[in-house]
Amino acid sequence: MTSCVPYEFATLIHHMVLRTVPDTCVISLAALLQMPPKSKVAKPTKEPSAAGPTTKLKPATAINVRHILNAKQSASLAAIALLEAGTDFGTVAREHSEDKARQGGALGWKVRGSLLQDFEKVAYELQVSTTGKPIWGTVKTGEGYHIVMVEGRR
Repeated sequence: MTSCVPYEFATLIHHMVLRTVPDTCVISLAALLQMPPKSKVAKPTKEPSAAGPTTKLKPATAINVRHILNAKQSASLAAIALLEAGTDFGTVAREHSEDKARQGGALGWKVRGSLLQDFEKVAYELQVSTTGKPIWGTVKTGEGYHIVMVEGRR
């Protein structure tokens, strides 16, 4: 059995995305990445956002949103690992999103009711952040696994 111990974390992620790493390493990495999220990752829950202060966000009628879309959870976990390692959200979106719009994941300004319901719920709960220091949330829809961040609210 092959062990993933000799791999450096970034190299393992690279091989995982290219699907050249043994399945045992992918399973071990996926289990590791499913540990409770760090404070900068917002989980879609009814609790206050883990991404920042517990103050309520001002109601918004529109948000400027970006996302990374993957059909498989393992690819989404690999993208999350890159974000946690400090990679720019736009770069990860361009290189790893399976969305047809390869503009760094930018979807532009979206008004309430124009997005998938589960996606919209997560997006409107997120605080505004930048691609260099993103605050993101995750959601699974019929389209796949989304990593969502918001760049603006109005």
